[in-house]
Formats: sequence, C-alpha cells, structure tokens
Amino acid sequence: MKKLIAFLCLVFVVVCSAQTLEPEFQAFSGALLKLKKAEKGYHKFRLTVDVAPWAFQADGEVQAPGGDGDALITGLFDGDVYAVLAYVPSTAVGSDSKEYQVGLFDMMLYFEDEPTRIRNLRFKLLPPANDEWAMGILKDALESGSLLGNVWGGKYDKAITKASADPMDKAKLRALQKKNNKAPEEEATITTRKRRVEASDDEVAPKKKKAAKPVEDDAAMNKRKRRVDAEAETPAPTGKKKKKKKVAADECDDPNLSVKEKRRCQLKKK
Repeated sequence: MKKLIAFLCLVFVVVCSAQTLEPEFQAFSGALLKLKKAEKGYHKFRLTVDVAPWAFQADGEVQAPGGDGDALITGLFDGDVYAVLAYVPSTAVGSDSKEYQVGLFDMMLYFEDEPTRIRNLRFKLLPPANDEWAMGILKDALESGSLLGNVWGGKYDKAITKASADPMDKAKLRALQKKNNKAPEEEATITTRKRRVEASDDEVAPKKKKAAKPVEDDAAMNKRKRRVDAEAETPAPTGKKKKKKKVAADECDDPNLSVKEKRRCQLKKK
C-alpha cells in the first residue's frame, strides 16, 4: 500500500511538472544542415551550431513528407528546409565565461513548412559548454521534455511559427560571433581611453602650476598699491618748496619790520 501511494505521488509530481513546463523554440536555416543520400527513405542529418549562446550538435535520421528521397536534397539547395529546436530555458556558463542554452530536448526539420519524420535524434554539447554541470542540465531537459509528448503541433503552433519566421543563418551567426568577440575589445578600448584621459590630466596639472601668472599679477598689483599708498603719505617735494615760500613771505610781512626792512627782506629772498 505504501509503495502504491509513493508511486501515485511521483506520478502527480511528474504531471504537475509537465503542466508548468513551457518550452521555447529557435529556428536554424537549412544552410547549417548536412544531409546524406537517402537510405530506405531516410537521410542521415547533422546540425552543428557553436556560437554563443549555442554550442551543440544534433544528429538523426529524417524522412521527407511523402517519402520522396530527393525532395529534401533539392529543398535544401532551394532554401525550403529549416530546423526548429525545442528547449527548456536553462543556461550554463562555458569555459569562455559566456552563457549557453543547454536545455535541449527535441528538434524538427520542416520542408516547405511541413513537418518531416525524425528518428534516432541525439544531442551532443560542444566546447566550451560541455562540462559535467551542462551535461546534467541537458539530461534533465531531455527527461522533462519527454513528459510533454509531441510538441510539434496544437498548443505550441504559434511559438513555432514565430521562431520559423526568423531562422538563424550563417550571416546572423557571424554577426553574433563578431558581437561576442567585440565585447572584450570594447571594454579594453574603454579602459585604454580612460587611462589616456587620466594621463592627459596628469600632464596638464603641472602646466597649470607653472603658469601662475594670475598670482604674480596679484602680487605685483599689491606691491604697486603699497607703493602708491606710501607715496601718498609722503609730502611732495614741491609742497615743501611752496611751504618755504609761504613761510618766507610771512617773515617779510612781519608788522614789526619797517618799510625799508620789509623791502630789503623781500629783495634778499629773491
């Protein structure tokens, strides 16, 4: 009885987990696929993507709708074939310090927007996102994804259509790779510019100290001011002469002197 209750509880947990699980989808251009000639109606295929946030390889066998052995090869060259990856959003940090989506659990190839038939699908994580931690996430995603059953119809049609409208191709992967590689360079450039600005500031600072003309001008002005003030306090030489003349004139005008003495005094001063 206890074993039955435990089993029922486990089933309940699994069902609840499946109901809350929301997969996401990413489309990839058929130009990234490799197809071999059909054997008994199935082509062996391989999809390899190694640009962050993707680092995986998907292998399997695919059959074209209707079983046409040449349709997929022709459609691949005409751009009528693309892949859609289903994954549980789960990231792992690779050895390059970038984040990678490693929660892969299913994939479908489409030919002219029609789903194909796939068997023996296998996922392999690639460096730098293939350590033990990332492999553990992949394993959990495969187990969780299997609880959802067939995700290629019905409930997720809208999300699949949206993803397939903008597949990741070689040009977009190159641009993404360029962006990923450019980020550290930009940080280095910013650091270099910052150091250059700081160095320029250090060079300008001594020049400012040497160019102390305003301080010297103030000192000169103060010196001149003190000199002017001192000159203002000192009586002018001409004033002394005028004072002497005035004093001299007062002596000759002394009322005690006779007219002759006053005239003689004035002649003497002249």
